[in-house]
Amino acid sequence: MNNPSISPATEGDVVTLNQLVNSAYRGDSSRRGWTTEADLLGGIRTDEESLKAMLRNPLATILTYRMADQLLGCVYLEKKGDSLYLGMLTVSPDAQAGGIGKQLMAAAEEVARDWYCTTITMTVIPQRTELVAWYERRGYSATGETKPFPMDDPRFGMPKVPLSFIVLEKPVLS
Repeated sequence: MNNPSISPATEGDVVTLNQLVNSAYRGDSSRRGWTTEADLLGGIRTDEESLKAMLRNPLATILTYRMADQLLGCVYLEKKGDSLYLGMLTVSPDAQAGGIGKQLMAAAEEVARDWYCTTITMTVIPQRTELVAWYERRGYSATGETKPFPMDDPRFGMPKVPLSFIVLEKPVLS
């Protein structure tokens, strides 16, 4: 099967999801892609227990992108009122710039419509200017809201500089 597929993750995917997410965000492997956080954060991006908790949330899903049975991308989606929270958009560093992120974003918008959400929101570290610009090119805009980064929680990584989040939002079109 060489055709790409996007489908919900299961608990059987947790080990490979954990490897994928951490390889794309942190450490030397993440530097092969353009979305690394390695200069901003050390440690891990997620762990297996956190991923299992995400999968157990009845208001959430993790979509996976596979080609030839290889996990190349994922995105976490959670319904919060009439908004869909989008997080942990991940593409393997060796597969970035090939359109996988765009396909996962389109699938997220489908989920938002299916779940009757009026907006999609996300939080992004503002120092990641290339990533913020990528989201803006896809119709997201800053709301002006900021949120604190969990600076003392190793489950999210160990900050190398002071960090916060900005909130980006996009209306869901029918």
